[in-house]
Amino acid sequence: MKTRVVRVTDWTRPVPAVYREVRAATPEAPEGKPPLLFVPGFGHGAWVFAEHWLEHAASRAFPAHAVSLRGHGGSGPAPEATLRAYAHDVVQVAASLPRQAVLVGHGAGALVVAHALARYPARAGVLVAPVFGGWGTLGAALRRNPVGTLPAVFGGALRLNYRQLFSRELPDAAARDYASRLGRASSRAQWQLLRHRAPERAVGDPPLLVLGSPDDRVVPPAALTRTAGRYGAAPLLFPGMGHDMMLDARWREPIDAILDWLDKDLVR
Repeated sequence: MKTRVVRVTDWTRPVPAVYREVRAATPEAPEGKPPLLFVPGFGHGAWVFAEHWLEHAASRAFPAHAVSLRGHGGSGPAPEATLRAYAHDVVQVAASLPRQAVLVGHGAGALVVAHALARYPARAGVLVAPVFGGWGTLGAALRRNPVGTLPAVFGGALRLNYRQLFSRELPDAAARDYASRLGRASSRAQWQLLRHRAPERAVGDPPLLVLGSPDDRVVPPAALTRTAGRYGAAPLLFPGMGHDMMLDARWREPIDAILDWLDKDLVR
């Protein structure tokens, strides 16, 4: 019989409870497809998926949900949150859904999803423009946006320029508006992201898709390829798009690719 090592910290230092904001879109004609749980990255709330992707997924018969990690969006405050607490939020929301869910993480939310996959037997996982951290990622961020990145090294807020997040196809007014709505992660979680502890192996080895853009000004192409290689795959690329693919001008392309992949590989 195979046994699993008990994580001592889970019962000696349980994650504090907090209110979690969850937004959802329900298909008009359910077809039994697995629910999707979207997880935004640092500074982003569930609203970034509610803008386009939730309703679009529901229009293709996928029940769609998005959670704001603690301290983000409409969820409860958590100034000392850790990556473990963020992963706990994802697992708790996923476990509350009526069927085994597909976890979809964006940016640093993709790293949170990777950690959650080690604790929750997901139907599948999707990593969108994944930020898995490490000093190499920090170096790239410092070169592109030193003023906004350097404070995060010393516990301050990470401030991303709107042109780091979006392509030039998205009008400036919309890009500035989206960027103005971003918040921040806890300084502890930011520091853990920089130190980069590799996630444990996913429970049940679910199928996993990695996608991003070679023109992403947050995730260098080499980092995207490296993350995909960790899961034995090549990334699905969308040239010309920015980091926040779910809000960019061509937002339909990546979500349709995700849903097409799920329809082909998961839906029977």
